[in-house]
Amino acid sequence: MAGRGHLADNPAMNSRLPIAPPTWHAELHLGFASRAGRSVLRENRHQGPLRVQKALYPEGEGICQAILLHPPSGIAGGDQLHIAVTVDAAAQAQITTPGAGKWYRSGGAEASQHIKFNVCAGAALEWLPQETIVFDGAIARMDTRVQLAADSRYIGWDILCLGRAAAGERFENGRFDLFCRVDRSGQPIWLERGGFAGNDAMLHSPAGWAGATVCGTLLCSFPELPQQAAALLESCRAIAPADAASHALTALPGILVARYLGDNSEAARQWFADIWKILRPACIGRPAVLPRIWNT
Repeated sequence: MAGRGHLADNPAMNSRLPIAPPTWHAELHLGFASRAGRSVLRENRHQGPLRVQKALYPEGEGICQAILLHPPSGIAGGDQLHIAVTVDAAAQAQITTPGAGKWYRSGGAEASQHIKFNVCAGAALEWLPQETIVFDGAIARMDTRVQLAADSRYIGWDILCLGRAAAGERFENGRFDLFCRVDRSGQPIWLERGGFAGNDAMLHSPAGWAGATVCGTLLCSFPELPQQAAALLESCRAIAPADAASHALTALPGILVARYLGDNSEAARQWFADIWKILRPACIGRPAVLPRIWNT
C-alpha cells in the first residue's frame, strides 16, 4: 500500500484529489499463548492498514517477536488506530516497530492511537517501539493502558519527538494529548496524563519540557522488583545518554521509571536500550538481544 508521502510528491495527482485526505480506521488484535514451552501467536486479526505479518523467533521458541506495521507510513488527522494485545499465562512476547512513527499535520480533525495490553499470570511483554515524530500542526491523542496480573512482567518505552528537528521544525501549532496507565492486580502503579498545544508555555518552562524537543519514558515492572530495585538503579544510573541530556531513574512502589529529556531521539533510544540490557535479565530472565529490525 502506498504511503501518503507519495501523493505529496505529485502535484498533478494532488490537483485531482479532494481537499480532505482519506482517513484510516484501523484495528489490530494480537494474542500470544504458551504451548509446550513455545510462545506462539495464537491470534493475529486486523482491520485496515495495521498488521503483523508473522511470528518471529530470533531468540528461540520461548519468546515470540512481532513487528508492528502501519503501511500508510504515518498517522494523519482523523485516523484512529486501536491495538489490543493479550499475552496468555506463561507466554513471552516482544513487540517492536520497523521505523519511527509519524503524526502528520492535521487539517482540523484529531488523530488517535489507543493501546491496550493485557499480560496474564506468569506472562511477559516487551513493548519496544522506535520513536514517534509529531509534525508541526498535528492534532493527536495517545492512550496506553497496561493490565498486569500479580506475577506478570512488563518492560515498555515511548520516545516522543516534537517537530522534525533535522528540518529545523518546531511544534508551534496543533495539540498533543497523552495518557498512560499501568495496573497490577487491578490497582494502578503508574498513572500519567498530559497535554500541550503548539508553543505552549510548558514546552519552554523548566517545569515542563525546558525547551527540549525529545522526551522519553521507560517503565519496568515485575514481582521481584522491590527486592532488586536498589541494585538495578545503581547499575542503570552508571549509564548516561550519549548526548548528556537531562535524565533520571527512580523506583516507585511496583515500577521502575527512566526519563529522558533532550534533543536527540537516537541518543534517547540508545540509552533506553542500554538500560533495557540491565533490566531484561532481572525482569524476564533473558539476556538482551537487540531486535534485528533496528539495524535495517
